[in-house]
Amino acid sequence: MSLTVLGVLLVNVEVGIIAGVIASIFLHIMRTSHPHIAIVGLLPDSQHFRNIERYKVETCSTIVTIRIDESLYFVNAQYLEDKIPQYIADYPSAKHLILMCSGVNNVDLSALDSLKKVISDLRERGITVHLSEVKGPVMDILQHSQFIENLSGNIYVDQFTAYQSVKADNGQK
Repeated sequence: MSLTVLGVLLVNVEVGIIAGVIASIFLHIMRTSHPHIAIVGLLPDSQHFRNIERYKVETCSTIVTIRIDESLYFVNAQYLEDKIPQYIADYPSAKHLILMCSGVNNVDLSALDSLKKVISDLRERGITVHLSEVKGPVMDILQHSQFIENLSGNIYVDQFTAYQSVKADNGQK
């Protein structure tokens, strides 16, 4: 906003508006290029999942649950591809990864390609990838892109069901 006002005052209205629009686009790209990604766990006596760094939560050594808090597109696709394996590396006995997609409102082909690569790499390491809380418009994109055929695990309506189902499949309570 300050840039727009300065542009209007120092040059003219058109330059001020153009400067404001360019600054807004730049800030949006900078903000979304590194989406917040959190490892989450189950709050005791509930069906809610929260960031393990902020809450005392239940976790499982063989299941890593990650929440992505941003739409996925070409600007942050490589970041996602780099970050997920880093998180998994902290859990050497992991057999399952559940991506909680409640914060993902949109996804483009670049991000899908990155996710496919992550899934493939994790599959080679014996880790199954599941999705939970995928919104309808995002699910439509996944179905039309044949992404689901590359998914090594399942898609669940909610995180609690995903977590409980994967634990049960592993013979854990």
